Amino acid sequence: MTDPHAYCQERAAASGSSFYYSFMFLPPERRQAITALYAFCREVDDVVDECHDIQIAQTKLDWWRRQIAEVFDGAPQHPVAQALQDVSTRFSLPREQLLEIIDGMQMDLQQTRYLDWKALNLYCYRVASVVGLLSAEIFGYTNRQTLKYAHDLGLAFQLTNIIRDVGEDARRGRIYLPIDEMQRFNVPAKQILDGEYSDRFRELMAFQAARARQLYAQAFAQLPAEDRKAQRPGLIMAAIYRTLLDEIEADGFQVLDRRTSLTPLRKIWIAGTTWFRG
Repeated sequence: MTDPHAYCQERAAASGSSFYYSFMFLPPERRQAITALYAFCREVDDVVDECHDIQIAQTKLDWWRRQIAEVFDGAPQHPVAQALQDVSTRFSLPREQLLEIIDGMQMDLQQTRYLDWKALNLYCYRVASVVGLLSAEIFGYTNRQTLKYAHDLGLAFQLTNIIRDVGEDARRGRIYLPIDEMQRFNVPAKQILDGEYSDRFRELMAFQAARARQLYAQAFAQLPAEDRKAQRPGLIMAAIYRTLLDEIEADGFQVLDRRTSLTPLRKIWIAGTTWFRG
């Protein structure tokens, strides 16, 4: 029988995600819980990214909804759901928020474009801010203002992901950049789908990067001093992601034909210095 937490650990380590580096310094119980949450996010995200038949993907997401129901009311089958059942009672993780993450993935099955920032904001909230709110529960807080920090930090992370993955997403037929902003900068969808660079495209991306930086600043301004130490994993993620954003911008937003990333060694260095700086 597969050990649920060992399965989640393998899932997280194999991804090489910045998320993984952000919780390597946590005490074992909290690290186990955040690893289970991350593994869940990976499982449902992979349903959308790796399943090319919409009907099958929909069936799989519905199956995951039933697994979350089992987490709270029964005996889940999947090792990730079993791990979540173990940690959800210890850290009071709300069922509604876990389901909302699946709702975010569902949006990827239903639409490939977003009219404006308001529409994109809802998507970012479901797939990233909700993860931030759940993470805050696991890391611990004493001041509810910390939840506003976690919400905005999630938005900033997802917008950074969107900037990094413009080309990769376009090859899947998706463009997350708001339509009204593409029109304002005179960047037609075809240009992005064809992977064509232009000064207008770089201006559009600079606009998105400025929004992400504003969200990071907004998040940090809302983190109460008394919760800063507990929330250090989020600050590690922010340090890694802001460095990534700086690299992308310094490279002239060459995101249509490549995927900018930081080396594992650099992520570990950023994680360590951020953790010990407090």
